[in-house]
Amino acid sequence: MLKLKNKVELLASCFKLPVIKILSLGALLVSIISCTQTKDYYNENLVFRYNEHSNIASLDPAFARNPQIIWPTNQLYNGLLQLDDSLNIKPDIAKSWEINDSTSTYTFTLRDDVFFHKNKVFGRDSTRNVVAQDFVYSFDRLLSSEVASPGSWVLQNVDYYKAENDSTFVIKLKSPFPAFLGLLSMRYCSVVPKEAVEGYGNSFRRNPVGTGPFQFKFWEENVKLVLRRNPLYFEKDQNGEQLPYLEAVAITFLPDKQSEFLQFAQEKIDMVSGLDNSYKDEIITTTGNLQPAYSEKFKLITTPYLNTEYLGFFLGTETSEINSKALRQAVNYGFDREKMVKYLRNGMGFPAVNGFIPKGLAGFDAIEGYTYQPEKARQLIEQYKTETGDTSPQITIGTNSQYLDICEYIQRELEKLGLDVIIDVVPPSTLRQMKSSGELDIFRASWVADYPDAENYLSLFYSPNFTPNGPNYTHYKNEVFDSLYLKSQSISTIDDRKKLYTKMDSIVIADAPIVPLYYDMAIRFVNKKVTGLGINPQNFLVLKRVKKGK
Repeated sequence: MLKLKNKVELLASCFKLPVIKILSLGALLVSIISCTQTKDYYNENLVFRYNEHSNIASLDPAFARNPQIIWPTNQLYNGLLQLDDSLNIKPDIAKSWEINDSTSTYTFTLRDDVFFHKNKVFGRDSTRNVVAQDFVYSFDRLLSSEVASPGSWVLQNVDYYKAENDSTFVIKLKSPFPAFLGLLSMRYCSVVPKEAVEGYGNSFRRNPVGTGPFQFKFWEENVKLVLRRNPLYFEKDQNGEQLPYLEAVAITFLPDKQSEFLQFAQEKIDMVSGLDNSYKDEIITTTGNLQPAYSEKFKLITTPYLNTEYLGFFLGTETSEINSKALRQAVNYGFDREKMVKYLRNGMGFPAVNGFIPKGLAGFDAIEGYTYQPEKARQLIEQYKTETGDTSPQITIGTNSQYLDICEYIQRELEKLGLDVIIDVVPPSTLRQMKSSGELDIFRASWVADYPDAENYLSLFYSPNFTPNGPNYTHYKNEVFDSLYLKSQSISTIDDRKKLYTKMDSIVIADAPIVPLYYDMAIRFVNKKVTGLGINPQNFLVLKRVKKGK
């Protein structure tokens, strides 16, 4: 790669501009991307380009804790199992499996045609096939205190695992956990080769070796990451053609979402994910359709996203307003979620008028939650005043700037009903820390599913999960809920578990430790040249079946 100084001089030459004009950060980044299309790039219709406005900290799957890392590692690695776009469990490196319910033992039979990416760690431009012992090594590494993976919790209920032979891998759980197969589909559980991890040492994070449809080419951090087609990839399409179809994936790192959108509008990247306030009215109508100016070249792809946006009450406080069930219910009844989603999200979401379980999971629409009932909210506020003698109730909501418009809308609506609302805007990192430590009476939060089972959401209300020991940020406790939660762990069939999930969600909604705001929507704006790009409720990026036209 060229040194930065040489790149600037090259760009000055390319554009016949003084060097000083090239040194604008935005121009530098965009120009480097467009002026360094060297032999590492291919024909436009064989390269998929997207921008990652957040930094990618690592390409090691043991650290794939957020979308910016999960997206590229999805292209680089495989695990035992994978999910399709409907969140069904599908074979990956494991071609089949058996489950012994009586002993909570899972036996996986592996494919024999899966090879690691060619790499010098195997010898000159060589490779080897994946065997069961590679999963033993990868799981050992995930649990290692020296690695300190944030994904070690995935295996916390595992009693043991072993390789019975090269093609048979066995996992035994300490106790039944019906959602376990979903956990194994997570990127944390990818297989990695011992030779590469030990050969590269601490630099494995930027020298990844996996089995995925694309393999690592080069990475200039905060500028560009390029992945190339893996010619040894084992999956084929329904016609027997080897995947992937693309020759390369190119990822840029413009930090500004407005600049990212401009690149998309100019067709310099193929996709934008999500809806940012800086451009939402430019591209989307209030009814959730593409604006006419964009509908000719681009398409909008959406699906329910396993994310519930909510306000949480910290019940470990002595604040009387927070400890009042009547007042918490008043907040829930006191604003119009339908109007909020329509005008503040341009229809990109689903009003949370059911429970905490989001649209897209079993149990979502089984109960009725809170709708806009201002008179009922007024009565509950008056009930609080009568019960406590507090004639001027006041609450404070902690949020970050991204959700300030939503919190201000709730503030205006509740103040019409006689409840004083203060909004405390803090940086996202501060909000996370204060939420975890119980420093906020009310906090804005979201819960994105780690795995596709409603248990993932209900775990936020199981009392042994009080923070910092788990995700129960509200410190909610209900003995009936706890007993149902434990009971659900021993039920393997989803239809039977759904009945218990419904009861648990109903208990939570009635006690109102949270205010569900909306169930999110995964949103992708995609160039019409791109085909085969699906979308899924976890908003994972899967590129192995993508094609691009000219």
